[in-house]
Amino acid sequence: MTLDDILHNVADQDKGREFQLVDPVTGAPTGIKLWIVGPDSDTANRARIGLYDELAEMADADGKVSAENREKARLNCLARHVLRWEIVEDGQPVPFTTANLLRLLKVQWCQAQVDAFASDRVAHRGNV
Repeated sequence: MTLDDILHNVADQDKGREFQLVDPVTGAPTGIKLWIVGPDSDTANRARIGLYDELAEMADADGKVSAENREKARLNCLARHVLRWEIVEDGQPVPFTTANLLRLLKVQWCQAQVDAFASDRVAHRGNV
């Protein structure tokens, strides 16, 4: 592997890969598709930096951040890894907004699947 290969893969990961949520019990596809950047992408790096900034802003005078605020910052970071989605509700596309995305990510099994895919280097290798 060359430096060019590594840098190309980083740039490639910024394009995102399609990921479909699956039912946590049956494993059946839900039809909900998200495009998620890879863990080595510049977008993921900016998301981590944003997390650190957000935590610093949330800190009290003693430098402590509540568990509730840490969780909020972590979900915001995860949301920054999602580029777009395809979700249909009542026959209409659901607008891709931060508020809607955070609604989805507050569901633990959705969050877990998105988080696992966002950190999976194998899933983001060779993206075209």
